[in-house]
Amino acid sequence: MGAQWKTKNKEVAANAKGRIFTKLSREIMVAARAGADPDMNPRLRLAVEQAKKASMPKDTVERAIKKGAGLLDAGVSFEKLTYEGFAPHKVPVIVECLTDNVNRTVTNIRILFRKGQLGNSGSVAWDFDYLGMIEASPASAGADAESAAIEAGARDLEPGENGATLFLTEPTDLDAVSRALPKHGFVVQSAQLGYRPKNPVTLGDAERAEVEAFLEAVDADDDVQKVFPGLAG
Repeated sequence: MGAQWKTKNKEVAANAKGRIFTKLSREIMVAARAGADPDMNPRLRLAVEQAKKASMPKDTVERAIKKGAGLLDAGVSFEKLTYEGFAPHKVPVIVECLTDNVNRTVTNIRILFRKGQLGNSGSVAWDFDYLGMIEASPASAGADAESAAIEAGARDLEPGENGATLFLTEPTDLDAVSRALPKHGFVVQSAQLGYRPKNPVTLGDAERAEVEAFLEAVDADDDVQKVFPGLAG
């Protein structure tokens, strides 16, 4: 899902849980600008589903929705920023941020990219497809991924991790396909809009470790929401 490079270590994952909740809360707040009812707001519905899968407390989710929709006095406004550039060894990378302080984010990103190369808008985006990406697992042994993709309206599919399937959609079809897949025998694990590399770079172990360390450092920044590297799995 654009982050197959992430560390699998359980201790590291546990320590990162607070950051994950922060990122999810920001996504919920931004999505809630278009309405506080998830049933009427597809982006908010997806954000809330992701928060539930991450075990975010219900009251935290509800507070984020109210703050984003302007229903609380302590409302916060976040701006979306997208950066393009290269990780070490010329691996293209796109970084999406949500920030309440643009100057802080710009400064942090420039510092983080000292071990890579920060580019201009469009410098690497041409080498990525912007798609809906849905990771789903079969609800039963007889579930057919190809049939489900056709019936649900997915654009393409490919094998995922641990027996899951990655369904690819047009950006505007992400919500519709996510809601249709359970009717065709698949349980949705995650759904997001993001960038997939057209020509992912393959590296040796030492070079890959250096790139992964760079990506982890970028992803750890509080203002960074998503990191999409052009790195072969």
